[in-house]
Formats: sequence, structure tokens, C-alpha cells
Amino acid sequence: MKRLLFAAALVGALAFAWFAFGWYGSSTVEKEAAFTVPDGATLTSVARKLEDEGLIGSSDAFLLRAKILGSGDPVQRGEFALPKGASPATILDTLQHGQAIRRFVTVPEGLPSIMVYERLMAEPLLTGPIPVPEEGSVLPDTYDFERGDARTKVLARMQAAMKSYLAEAWANRKPGIAVSSPQEAVTLASIVEKETGVASERRMVAGLYSNRVKQGMPLQADPTIIYPITKGKPLGRRIRQSEIAAVNGYNTYTMSGLPNGPITNPGRESIAAVLDPARTDALYMVADGKGGHVFSTTLAEHNANVRKWFAIRRARGELD
Repeated sequence: MKRLLFAAALVGALAFAWFAFGWYGSSTVEKEAAFTVPDGATLTSVARKLEDEGLIGSSDAFLLRAKILGSGDPVQRGEFALPKGASPATILDTLQHGQAIRRFVTVPEGLPSIMVYERLMAEPLLTGPIPVPEEGSVLPDTYDFERGDARTKVLARMQAAMKSYLAEAWANRKPGIAVSSPQEAVTLASIVEKETGVASERRMVAGLYSNRVKQGMPLQADPTIIYPITKGKPLGRRIRQSEIAAVNGYNTYTMSGLPNGPITNPGRESIAAVLDPARTDALYMVADGKGGHVFSTTLAEHNANVRKWFAIRRARGELD
């Protein structure tokens, strides 16, 4: 009798060891693999998908062991990295408690909305269509997403970030600024963004354009000529005289005040510069040949600076 009991216990122990090994020790994951849990998936549907993709041997065996040895927590939606040699226990724990793979899309400062649209539409791991977003509605930044996320969802986060930042920045604006609404702030900031790539100049450029707005002077910002032609994309050539003379809602050579709307998506620093511009009497600026600008308060000073800039360009062979 004792021998029979011992034999039965041994068989039971071996059976449990085999059962446990099939959960903790075995693996059919031959190399690191990415596995996606669809939205609304159940443990049963996930087990079948794991079997179909060759990551487990049997969905039935996986489900049985999961019910006895695994956690009862639900699986998460998302894409997960399963390491080489992952056991069924590791796979389930990863899908229940692991971090989904995050991917990123970056909107640089000054990227116009048509190019935000193209960047999101070109991302193959996102799904669904989007319209071209309203110019100035997207906050430049890096945004994370998961495989299969809707483009509308990612774009909505970009636009919500702009609304949130703009509300905070507007509440902290300095008195006496040249703009009277958050939308006007974005419009002027979009010009500042396009007119200088030097961070230290932003407040000075904002101060100059603020002076022009307050005095009713045309802003005479070249990027506002280009915007109606390319929707903010690079022009790829010199601006023509006919384009300088064009009358429309954006060309600030033929109109006073701000254009009809933003000409790009400005970043935080350009918006902040418009809401706290440098105190300056400057009304003019021209490139200095080193990536920045020379500022002046009178037209005579400006014309002298322009002659210097043309001399630099001739020396570089850029002008005849």
C-alpha cells in the first residue's frame, strides 16, 4: 500500500513538474519578437494569436496553465516586446503588466500644418485619415504613440498641447504687448519663428515686429509672401517682384498689421517671445552673414546694414 501511495505521489509530482515546466521553463520564442494585443482582445483570443504566430505551442495548454498558475489580470492593448526564450509565464506577465512599446513622431518648431499632415500620413504604424490641421493649432514637440493608434488621436494630443500651453502663456503675458488675443499671439509668433533660427534673437525680433504693429507699419516679413504660394513649404527660389506686390490676406508688404492667420506652427519660445518681447526701438533688421541679424532704429541705419549684407553676399558669389 505504501509503495502504491509513494508511486502515486511520485507520478503526481512528476505530472505537476511537467505541467509547471510547460509554463515556467519551456519556450518556443526563438528570437526577440514584437506581439500586438488588439483593442478589446481577450485572453482566449490572445492565446490563439500567440499560437498562430508561433510564440506558444498550444493555445489550449497555455489557457489551462494560465488559469491555474497565472494571474487573473486582463491583458493590455498595445505592442509588446517578447524576449528570446520567453516562457509562457513570461509572455502572459508581459502582456498583463509590461510596458507597451512606445514610438515617437516629432514636430519641429516652425513646421507648417501641411507638413505635419504629411508627416503623420507617412507614419505606417498609425491608422486612419486626418485633415490638414488648422495652421498654428499644433504645438511643436515629440509625441509618443503605439502601433495601430489612430492619426486623429495623435493629432488631437498635439492640438490639445497647443491649447494648454497657449492658455498658460497668455495668462502670464506682459502688459502693453502688441497682440490682443491668443490667436494674434500665435500669428505673430509664427512670423518670429520663420524670421530667425537663433534662439537668443527671438525676443528682439518679437520686439521689432511689435513696434511695427503698434505704429501701423507693414511688417514686411518675407515668409508671409511665401505662405500663400506654398502653404509654408520652402519656396526653393528667390521671391519674385510680382509676389512681393501681390495683395492677399498674408502678404505683409502690401498690408499693415498682422496677416489673416499663422503661417506655421510656432514653438513655445516664439510664443513666449511675443508675450514678453524685448524692450527696443528697433524697426528694421537684416541678416548679418553669420546666421543672425543686425537691428536698427532708422531707415538710414538699415540701408547701411543692407549694403553691408549685399557686400557679404557678393564676396560669397551669391550676387553678381
